[in-house]
Amino acid sequence: MKITQAVPTISALAHEGRLVLFRLLVRAGDDGLPAGAIAKAASVNLTTSSAQLGILAGAGLVSTERRGRSILYRANYQRISSLLAFLMEDCCQGRAEILQPLTHLSEKQE
Repeated sequence: MKITQAVPTISALAHEGRLVLFRLLVRAGDDGLPAGAIAKAASVNLTTSSAQLGILAGAGLVSTERRGRSILYRANYQRISSLLAFLMEDCCQGRAEILQPLTHLSEKQE
């Protein structure tokens, strides 16, 4: 990922509502979630949720799939991995052992 791709991707996450929706989709895994379920889980109306999901999709962080009358949203794990790799590139003066593996990080450790 280049900086010109990273900036709009990070900008899309720099909003409390979008970050909530994004984290819901990350937790949902490959199955994703329909738009209505996302709005309900985030306690926002469907219009607001759809607008925020559109911004996340525009940044490449989520993908969409139409299923009948519903739209299914999924986190784009490849894009997330690319962003994390970009952020961690050349980290710690070459001493990667300073970092814990990302899979072990959690909110509880902060």
